[in-house]
Amino acid sequence: MTWKSNFEETKKHYTNWWNGNGIVLTMWEHLFKDGAPYEKILPPPPHKDMNQFWFDAQWRADYLHYIMSRNSYLADILPVANTQLGPGSLASVLGAELEGREDTIWIREKEGFDGQIIFDKSNKWWQLHKDLLSACKEKSHGNYMVGCPDLVEGLDVLASLKGSDNVLMDLIMDPDNTLQQLQEINDVYFNVFNEIYDIINVNGEMAFCYFSLWAPGKVSKLQVDLSIMISEEDYHTFCLPFLREQTEKIDYTLYHLDGVDAIRHLDAVLELENLNAIQWTPGYGQPQGGSPQWYDLYKKILAGGKSVMANWVTLDEIEPLIDNVGNQGLHINVDFKSEKEIEQALKIVDKYR
Repeated sequence: MTWKSNFEETKKHYTNWWNGNGIVLTMWEHLFKDGAPYEKILPPPPHKDMNQFWFDAQWRADYLHYIMSRNSYLADILPVANTQLGPGSLASVLGAELEGREDTIWIREKEGFDGQIIFDKSNKWWQLHKDLLSACKEKSHGNYMVGCPDLVEGLDVLASLKGSDNVLMDLIMDPDNTLQQLQEINDVYFNVFNEIYDIINVNGEMAFCYFSLWAPGKVSKLQVDLSIMISEEDYHTFCLPFLREQTEKIDYTLYHLDGVDAIRHLDAVLELENLNAIQWTPGYGQPQGGSPQWYDLYKKILAGGKSVMANWVTLDEIEPLIDNVGNQGLHINVDFKSEKEIEQALKIVDKYR
């Protein structure tokens, strides 16, 4: 029994969207619902420090359980506990360090990195991934899903291990070894991802922490944020083969296109035959996802056979966005402030469904 009363309807919206049809209306994270919680669940005692807040698996499972009992799941907002351990936590599994901060987790480069990509299953951060996911799954009792942490892959993970400058230099000075490292990272990625899937899936269905993702199978967000610093030729060499392998081995995939300087790689991303969708992040100082400035970008993505995710859309931008881009294959993430705003947005979107 889920705390989201319309989950079956939302699943249909998501399944349609993955296949280029219909509209999904949701938000990045959650807000508290109006009225009483779904169950009377006590919060855990206050965390002693940021290490406990992020890295004490049982405390965090209790905290997320409390939060989930109070969140709103109107529209297509997913009942998913956010278990993220920093953007790119796969690097910690490979020896990088995690540092808990007030608003996020920093990933520190692996000291003395010697170029070896080694998956040590006794690694403390890998143990934390499994302990946290298992504790959350045990608490959920089917009332909500447990999201896959934001593992990340490829060049971004390699940069977390040895630094962006070193990676960029090695693309020129040591390309063959870099390609080998990237393949080894992909191999570890699948080992980790599949073990996580085994812990968190519900009847084969899965959710992902970032960008509000659910699918009736394995699902992941893909990215190469470092791509803003490399050429189109290098993107084809050092990114595309490993992304293609992910889209072939994971049932549903969304690519996170981050920043205006990454747009030059869009044509390459559209070459990924099995990629389902592309999410657009304009970046700091740019108009956000609902701006008319991005309509042509969305149309190009849709014309390329991929669904679109527009983020940080405002209420007044929803109708013109749909009017200009269409009502097929559009995932709209709104920065809702209240359930009243969600209901207002639903009235708009329902006219196009």
